[in-house]
Amino acid sequence: MRCLVTGGAGFIGSTLVRQLLDADATVVTLDALTYAGHLVNLDEVLDHPQHRFVEGDICDSRLVREVIADVDVVFNLAAESHVDRSITEDHPFVRTNVLGTATLLAAALDAGVERFVQVSTDEVYGELPWVDPAGDDHDSAVGFTEESPIAPRSPYSATKAAADHLAFAYHTTHGLDVVVTRGSNTYGPRQYPEKLIPLMIRRALAGESLPVYGDGLHVRDWLSVDDHARGIIRASGGGTSGLAYNLGGGAERTNLTVVRTILDVLEKPESLVEHVADRPGHDRRYAIDFSRARASLDWKPSRDFEAGLRECIAWYLDHQEWVDTVMKS
Repeated sequence: MRCLVTGGAGFIGSTLVRQLLDADATVVTLDALTYAGHLVNLDEVLDHPQHRFVEGDICDSRLVREVIADVDVVFNLAAESHVDRSITEDHPFVRTNVLGTATLLAAALDAGVERFVQVSTDEVYGELPWVDPAGDDHDSAVGFTEESPIAPRSPYSATKAAADHLAFAYHTTHGLDVVVTRGSNTYGPRQYPEKLIPLMIRRALAGESLPVYGDGLHVRDWLSVDDHARGIIRASGGGTSGLAYNLGGGAERTNLTVVRTILDVLEKPESLVEHVADRPGHDRRYAIDFSRARASLDWKPSRDFEAGLRECIAWYLDHQEWVDTVMKS
């Protein structure tokens, strides 16, 4: 299989590239190396005989058409992805997430690629009613299905929803083979340190305060990056064209619980937690129903969250030089 992975020097993308190479695929990685994309994430595969790295922008139509030639499958993971950044400046999100996806779709159609995999997010669904993950009524609480209304509430999620709609429009209008995956909050090695888990690890190690939005009871479903990438590959091979597949971790936790767990593992005092003003439009709860992926793709998360979080913390402790490298670039 010959693959193009856009955003392949990022967190999820670099994990996907390694898994594809392990499966004997030939991979071209296209990444603009903006703040969250770093060649260090691909260190061990940059010289792999079946891998080629190209630095470039998915909005560059000429370059996209060049790298997409002779490709069987396109995995689009190139995206501006941080909600806070989208609130303060949304134009880069519109440009990359919407116009960039449109550029890729047009090139894929012209090149006759066999499948286009649009990697999206559960945030396109908006928010669910709050339910305590540890409460008695949690087992009966609903999660987002692929048929849930698309109701994004941040500039970031709005641009991802637009990209999903564009991808499905290319399927309906032009017959392009398209599959969309929507993953829940993802954690693991090589995540850019502004995201919740690596940020809290870094600040706790430095003895700094850990800023938690509002009351800290916002609920997220956590999925390991290895499971997420594995689900994307399963969707690329076994997914039905024109459908979306939710990829969830089955691990709903409040943000405050996650932060307290990090402090406990690092043996740091809970007094480091600092509640700060909530961000605008902060979704209260996300939860994923991944029944379709389980039934159709034979996929389910394999990593227990608490064990996975401990492994994640250990990775950051052992890779301080990685943190220093990406924070300086």
